Amino acid sequence: MKFYLGMYDFIVEPLGERYNNTIEVGGVNLVVNSSVESYKSVNNIAIVLALPKAFKTDIEVGDQIMIHHNVFRRFYDMRGKEKNSRSYLNEDMYLCSLDQIYLYKKEYGDWITFGDRCFVKPICNTNQFDTNLEEPHIGIVKYDNKKLNSIGIKNEMLVTFRPESEFEFIVDNQRLYCMKSNNIVVKHEYEGNEKEYNPSWANSS
Repeated sequence: MKFYLGMYDFIVEPLGERYNNTIEVGGVNLVVNSSVESYKSVNNIAIVLALPKAFKTDIEVGDQIMIHHNVFRRFYDMRGKEKNSRSYLNEDMYLCSLDQIYLYKKEYGDWITFGDRCFVKPICNTNQFDTNLEEPHIGIVKYDNKKLNSIGIKNEMLVTFRPESEFEFIVDNQRLYCMKSNNIVVKHEYEGNEKEYNPSWANSS
């Protein structure tokens, strides 16, 4: 099929199904979601089919991109009718804008951040009197960007980020927080006892 360039949007298709509603545990597929409106089960990995005409990026046709869950997500209108998002063209074609893209990668490559975003892995809370399993607002940079590099912050560095600035993503079975570069506020030195925190359910996502 021949694709024509959109003016401002990428044209994409889901990698696999629109929803990831099952996980495999001990060789058995278990249903973990039955609601079309639950964002946690929406597939957020897409394949690029066509590029926007108005601008050029490092993303090319055939690349994988990690996108906002609303691109593939269905919802119910006020009358209770199930509907597709405004990104929907047909079951295999969706529009995706620049601000809906978080990561991209080439074939056999690693994920690369897109725009002014970075991803941070939370660490385990060492305070035995605190019921929170992860240390609040501190983590290890896993996917940096050029802006952070310019101020000396790179992958595997320990940082503090602003409260309420993070959005949860599952990237290659790792629970990470996505945020803008200016929400990284402090760079720390490792003390040697930092341990990455990843909940068990993320390994099955």
